[in-house]
Amino acid sequence: MDIGIVSDTHDNLEQVEAAVETFEREDCETVVHCGDFVAPFSVTPFDGDWDFYAVRGNNDGEWAVESTVESFGTYLGEMGELRLDGAELAVYHGTSGAIVDALMECGTYDYVVHGHTHEAGTEEEEGTVRINPGGIAIPPAPDPFSVATLDTERGAVTFHDMG
Repeated sequence: MDIGIVSDTHDNLEQVEAAVETFEREDCETVVHCGDFVAPFSVTPFDGDWDFYAVRGNNDGEWAVESTVESFGTYLGEMGELRLDGAELAVYHGTSGAIVDALMECGTYDYVVHGHTHEAGTEEEEGTVRINPGGIAIPPAPDPFSVATLDTERGAVTFHDMG
């Protein structure tokens, strides 16, 4: 199964549309947003031919974000757990580094996906893989916006630069 992972889009519709196009091109069956949409209008482009899941980010101040996600997907609240294609995922925005570390160390999950830092990256620790797809370029994260795709069959993570 191919899973699209995105975070920290911060109402940037150009970047949201680029992410959606990437997930369509990659034939993603599921898309996970790790929070910080900011406003409901930047949620609706994710209404596609996939299962959609999202968590709340620290900048998702409008409660209508939740109802907008629920109109076509599943809102997981502050943190969620997903079982997709046999893989156990923890989904969290990433506001607390200590919580991200605890999710990595607990041994329950195959993947911990989060955003918040706007810095794309992955690391493995005792069988659990942390995936941060990145976010829009807000200092100190100077990298261009990126998203990630996860191929659960191969366990492969690919980052896609949105430029």
